[in-house]
Amino acid sequence: MKRLALLLLLVACQKSAAPSPGPAPRAQPRPLEPLERVLGEPTDGGGGPDDDPLYRIVVLDPVGPALPSGAVVVQLDGERAIADGQPFTAALAKGRPVVLAPTGDTYLVQAAELLAALDDAKAEVWLRHPDAPIAFKLTLRDEAAFQTWLDEVVPGKLRVIHRADGFEMQTNMGKLPGGDPNGPTVPVRGGKLDLKTLQRGFEKVQARFTSAPDYCVVPSFGMELVQTARAMAANYVKPATAFFPETCLVYPRPRAPDAGH
Repeated sequence: MKRLALLLLLVACQKSAAPSPGPAPRAQPRPLEPLERVLGEPTDGGGGPDDDPLYRIVVLDPVGPALPSGAVVVQLDGERAIADGQPFTAALAKGRPVVLAPTGDTYLVQAAELLAALDDAKAEVWLRHPDAPIAFKLTLRDEAAFQTWLDEVVPGKLRVIHRADGFEMQTNMGKLPGGDPNGPTVPVRGGKLDLKTLQRGFEKVQARFTSAPDYCVVPSFGMELVQTARAMAANYVKPATAFFPETCLVYPRPRAPDAGH
């Protein structure tokens, strides 16, 4: 009996010493599938760049919200901001919506000081499309606010990085790959923005992250604001129907001058 009890005790000790199986491995999210181009139809065969499939695009017919009523329209020309024939400052908004109407030679970095002032004043800011009587309501975010937005635990978090070579569409699940996984998601074609393919990218990401409430456009500092406005139209299929209800514009907040200089 003593031998039997000792044997049972030995077996029990071996079982208790066996390693635990540990937590089950977490399921890995399904990667984003590559974005297919929207390929334009060939022309009449004149032999120009538009006949090359590499450069053919479909022109986007821009739609979006109408201009807000009672707004102050600010003409941006480089670093100059003019409204009602006089220099504009954020204090002159006086509670009215502000519609920014940039010229083709106005770059993001040139409007940064005004954007920061409007952001600090919590003004309602819109960016006008250069080719249609529509505008896009913006949530302004400097780099710090953009990082806070990225850190929020919300699936999707789409940011459209707008550079001279095209658009890179990034989510917190990774980049939406295009034809070239090492290049932008939607490259420029023959010097033209491929906005139809960008729109397909919006549709693809929104179908994956149906509850994402917003997205951010992150232009390079030297990007023309008119091109940014054209890109924002790709988020809309109807004037009141957007893939992502809210649009954020990320801008570079000017550094305060050093004290004593």
